[in-house]
Amino acid sequence: MKLAVVCANGKAGKLIVDEALSRGLDVTAIVRGENKTKAPRAITKDILDLKAEDLKGFDVVVDAFGAWTPETLPMHSKSLKVLCDAMSGSNARLLVVGGAGSLYVNPEHTMQLFQTPEFPEMFKPLAMAQSKALDELRKRNDVKWTFVSPAGDFQADGAKTGKYILSGEELTLNSKGESVISYADYAVAMVDEAVKGNHIKQRISVVKE
Repeated sequence: MKLAVVCANGKAGKLIVDEALSRGLDVTAIVRGENKTKAPRAITKDILDLKAEDLKGFDVVVDAFGAWTPETLPMHSKSLKVLCDAMSGSNARLLVVGGAGSLYVNPEHTMQLFQTPEFPEMFKPLAMAQSKALDELRKRNDVKWTFVSPAGDFQADGAKTGKYILSGEELTLNSKGESVISYADYAVAMVDEAVKGNHIKQRISVVKE
């Protein structure tokens, strides 16, 4: 399987590259500058400049883009549209590193996590930007996409256990009542989805066991 990781130099991207390589996958990093990952091959190009020919030949493309400052938050939608346009009509699958704020907190799917009173104000702009990107992604019938949301507490330096609970659109708690997952375990879940491809045109979520 040939897999490309876009924005591979980020924390999530690097760990997804590592996990994919550990399973013997053929991995290419797509980065703006120097390849700081362990991927043996790299494409040096800004995400906004990617075209269909750049992504041709990959079975799976993982979008690990992230932006956090107010002026860059619209990039979530803009960059995802660029990738979707480049992959339109392709058999390749697009896996998106999403956020937890857009997860629903009720069975009716009328309230998202970022809309609850307890959600931290400082993270609302990011959650809203990622939610908007997901809404736009849902309209793309020309792309085999999967949006993968982490748990509410997404721990960059958390330990790798290799175990997780796979869920869907709703915020899910583990047996301890926690919504938490490490970047490393998230990478395990992401590569599992890359290999299996069981959730095309769906949003899934993962939480530590």
